Amino acid sequence: MKATRKTLNDRGLKVTNQRTVILDAIRHSPGHVDADEVYRSIHGSLPRVSLSTVYRTLQKFRELGLIDELHFAEEHHHYEMKPAREHYHLVCLGCGRVTEFQYPLLATLKRSVPEARNFDVTGSEVTLTGYCADCRKQKRS
Repeated sequence: MKATRKTLNDRGLKVTNQRTVILDAIRHSPGHVDADEVYRSIHGSLPRVSLSTVYRTLQKFRELGLIDELHFAEEHHHYEMKPAREHYHLVCLGCGRVTEFQYPLLATLKRSVPEARNFDVTGSEVTLTGYCADCRKQKRS
């Protein structure tokens, strides 16, 4: 929790219990979480926090670069802590499992595209969809 308070201070945010708990919930989640999952995970320790407060806080964290907002093959957004290294996602259309991966070709693209197109790349989001090994097995059965 001390690291979370420092992170909020470093971004110029007032450190509140709500912000600390919400950021900790994302930091310690086992995967990519949506706003409802964050809300449910903190509701026991902060029963008076509303879902709209969670949404507003997530947007503020995103604007300040603390978290990434991800758009998988669903209608709602998912969140994760801003990773130290850029990575990408494989999303299974069968079970919804999200697997992170890194691939050097994407780093090459980010270097060469700006030179070729006179374009300043500030970020990228790559999501590949398909079926994981387990779902492929189930489809064959």
